[in-house]
Amino acid sequence: MPNLRDITDQPLIRVWDGVAARTLEGERITLALVELDPDAVVPEHRHPNEQLGMVIRGTVHFRIGTEERTFGPGGTWRILANEPHEVRVGPEGAQVIDIFSPVREDWHRLPVLPSRPPRWP
Repeated sequence: MPNLRDITDQPLIRVWDGVAARTLEGERITLALVELDPDAVVPEHRHPNEQLGMVIRGTVHFRIGTEERTFGPGGTWRILANEPHEVRVGPEGAQVIDIFSPVREDWHRLPVLPSRPPRWP
């Protein structure tokens, strides 16, 4: 696998209804560029991976444990392993960067969507 790539050349995977991502993996980390449809909902879930993220475009409302906050571009989050969290996307949709450690191996089994140009920048 080459070390230098354009993320737009990566397959687009369906994570949830209205949520798709392109990923780049290292040995112990996954970087995901996530595209969220307007008013999409990422249902409450948890995973063994730590997660850091940042909004690039649009708005998202996060609930992590009992803490809630709405973010626009530049908003960031930290989700510790196995912490319950959910996201509600604003009416304009959103694009975010998520980073996971260790690698999101469970995403390897997700369906690949038809190729399309990214919704950013």
